Amino acid sequence: MSVIKLKNISKDFGKGISKVQVLDNVNFTADLGELSLILGPSGSGKSTFLTIAGGLQTPTTGTVTVEGETLEKLSTKERDQLRLNKIGFVLQSYNLLPYLTVTDQFALVRRIKKIGNMSQEELDNLLEELDISQLVNHYPDEMSGGQNQRVAIARALYPNPPIILADEPTAALDSNRVKIVGRLFKDMAVKHHKAIVVVTHDMRLRDFADHIYQLMDGKLTMER
Repeated sequence: MSVIKLKNISKDFGKGISKVQVLDNVNFTADLGELSLILGPSGSGKSTFLTIAGGLQTPTTGTVTVEGETLEKLSTKERDQLRLNKIGFVLQSYNLLPYLTVTDQFALVRRIKKIGNMSQEELDNLLEELDISQLVNHYPDEMSGGQNQRVAIARALYPNPPIILADEPTAALDSNRVKIVGRLFKDMAVKHHKAIVVVTHDMRLRDFADHIYQLMDGKLTMER
């Protein structure tokens, strides 16, 4: 079942002679139970693609549908609510609050989204799997980039959304950690029936993907 559908998406920045087309007539669907990988070099439009898919940006032309709802037809409040309940983001900047410990990052999620999150046992297992359970009382500036990235992944998975959108989630990780995260995403897709979309230039994730796309010069093509 397709839970995200991008139809004829184009995105321009600037006007006149300074106009730049970042996405050019992109079509894409993501299904529950599958991990989709979108590969492309820096500047190819991957982050723009992901933020449009998640309703953080609006396209210049085209439509985005999430679980049957067309984002362009929703109010700002309705779109915020949809993201809260349906989409987990793993962004390059981690987006961890610097004044909260790892434990408090998850407590904040519970304050915002009171029901439907992982159980404490599921969260504990996730932290163990990502090898960050020993960091629960640490602040972001007390951890390495790779550790912050793994906490950001856990925080995105914790609300238990049906859709996970990840932007370069393995950029700060060594090869062993990449395999752990790749297997985790694949298992979450299959065992927990989620649609997971990863945009990256990290070729090490190819082995875990059900579908692989290439994004180049704003055009998306399916490799498999």
